[in-house]
Amino acid sequence: MTTNTLTSETIAKDILPLNGTDHIEFYVGNAKQAAHFYQTAFGFKLVAYAGPETGVRDRASYVVQQEKIRLVLTTAIYPDSEIAQHVHQHGDGVKVLALWVDDAEESFRSTVARGAKPAMEPKTITDEFGEVKMASIHTYGETIHTFVERKNYNGVFMPGYVARTSELQVEPVGLKYVDHCVGNVELGRMNDWVKFYEDVMGFKLLLTFDDEDISTEYSALMSKVVSNGNGYIKFPINEPAEGKKKSQIDEYLEFYRGPGVQHIAVATNDILHTVAELRRRGVEFLKVPEVYYEDLIERIGHIDEDMADLRKLNILVDRDDEGYLLQIFTKPVEDRPTVFYEIIQRKGAKSFGKGNFKALFEAIEREQALRGNL
Repeated sequence: MTTNTLTSETIAKDILPLNGTDHIEFYVGNAKQAAHFYQTAFGFKLVAYAGPETGVRDRASYVVQQEKIRLVLTTAIYPDSEIAQHVHQHGDGVKVLALWVDDAEESFRSTVARGAKPAMEPKTITDEFGEVKMASIHTYGETIHTFVERKNYNGVFMPGYVARTSELQVEPVGLKYVDHCVGNVELGRMNDWVKFYEDVMGFKLLLTFDDEDISTEYSALMSKVVSNGNGYIKFPINEPAEGKKKSQIDEYLEFYRGPGVQHIAVATNDILHTVAELRRRGVEFLKVPEVYYEDLIERIGHIDEDMADLRKLNILVDRDDEGYLLQIFTKPVEDRPTVFYEIIQRKGAKSFGKGNFKALFEAIEREQALRGNL
């Protein structure tokens, strides 16, 4: 594994200034029910809505939010729409990884000049709360990046949406922000997309994992992590590697019908509380065997958390040169074995849990075997 450190000089020369993740938009079969799921299971709060009642004729979108994490859940009104076709092809999945910028038009123009394929030309939308400027480019599969400039807007989300609350009593679970988003691409395409993020987006290669780092007896994958200059946006990109049986990436590509967002890692400051609450609300997690904890302290050294609590909740721990992290992965949150979530708490560590890869991937393989897809 190689690690490249992002320096202050790199940040100063960032060719595409990004402030963070603005929102993540899913295309789903039933947005009303998906919004209910994210409220009851994950503790998100309903904050905005757009649909036929607001003058939007072809879709309904619910915006749910928890701290800095904002999800837009969109469904088609008509069966021949792009949204319906996307859901038919991929199931419920991520369509838009929206990036918060200070200048949407410049972000679009500069990335297109460096080779990005345009998805939506710059446009300005307005209402009584101000204006939002947006533009989009294509990335892997049917996923797009939308640049969102909202410095002149003080509404709940953006023009076209109205504030919407629910009578459902929702308690947050402690999720804070998007830590990273992982994309799965076809065999042989990982380096192409790494080059896209380097050349077009100005990202830097942060970490590389090969099939020796990420493998089990049966399957393997390769992954590279790219990050923007300030480190606010990190995109690991995975591709399958040769193995005795079908890898988790192969399974994803088969059931998603192509490349797309595999999982979203969301940060918490208290993973014990967050995971206990999520479990209580019915969120299902991958399970590693008890033997994982037998030599954990010897492997990772002192940690603040009680080992019994980690074992009870099946939380994984890993350490790098700067500290340690705690992480756990949900099972897929759709019926197809595609999108899932990672819950992560960083206590100094800037890595991605390399020491947990084997245990994690064996857990995924057990789930694949149950589905008949290993």
